[in-house]
Amino acid sequence: MDEEEKKCEEGAPAWLATFADLMSLLMCFFVLLLAFSEMDVLKFKQLAGSMSAAFGVQREIKTKDIPKGTSVIAKEFSPGRPKPTALKVLRQQTTDDRKKNLDFREGARVGKGETKEAAARLEKLKKALKSQIGQGNIEVTGNDVRTIIRIREKGSFPSGSDRINPSFRPVMKQIAEIVNQTPGQIHIAGHTDNVPINTFRFKSNWELSSARAVSILNELLYHQKIDNSRLVIQGHADTRPLIPNTTANNRAINRRVEITIVKTPKSSNELPSLIKFSE
Repeated sequence: MDEEEKKCEEGAPAWLATFADLMSLLMCFFVLLLAFSEMDVLKFKQLAGSMSAAFGVQREIKTKDIPKGTSVIAKEFSPGRPKPTALKVLRQQTTDDRKKNLDFREGARVGKGETKEAAARLEKLKKALKSQIGQGNIEVTGNDVRTIIRIREKGSFPSGSDRINPSFRPVMKQIAEIVNQTPGQIHIAGHTDNVPINTFRFKSNWELSSARAVSILNELLYHQKIDNSRLVIQGHADTRPLIPNTTANNRAINRRVEITIVKTPKSSNELPSLIKFSE
């Protein structure tokens, strides 16, 4: 009896082979069902969207308008600070989908102190040029990397001329003092509208825009001794309008000279940020 019991205990039970065969057939059956099935992508997205809203998952918002911020990083994204992903796609998360400005400073190692410094610098400029800003002759803007003083043609230059109005010279004296006290490269760029010019003095808008930039430079140097290595002169004619040249008012806005003070990098690590924000 002992030998017969040992023989029965050796190996798997007889019913296990039938059970394993049945499980294999069931697995093949479900694999075939999955292979022949079709997924409704629309219903899946609707279900996933309802689940995301129910559990408070962040949703993606694609904007059709041009993003506003210090740098354009992608064609479509939600307002917020972008973060790289494993798929080499920049994504942004935000809890306020009503934002219009892009919070982005990738590559620019800017601290809170420097941000406050930039705000204080702009406030000082606006306070010094308050009357001209109120009259629409000057516009002051900028960020942590650059400060822009935009001089309109109105009040500064006669139409089609590069000679500064005598009444505008005291304003240029104020601007010269502020520019000289602000560290960084000084870019002076002249801009015109798209109306062609062909006079005895100026054969094209290129010459007019360049001549006006030089006139502003000469006025700055007359009032302040500025290191020549800081200065860059540019004439863009009508190639960089602020707004489309569709009306007389828009063309007047595009006729301008911009004094841009670009922050000088303190180290080689800050160089990429200046390249990114350069025009």
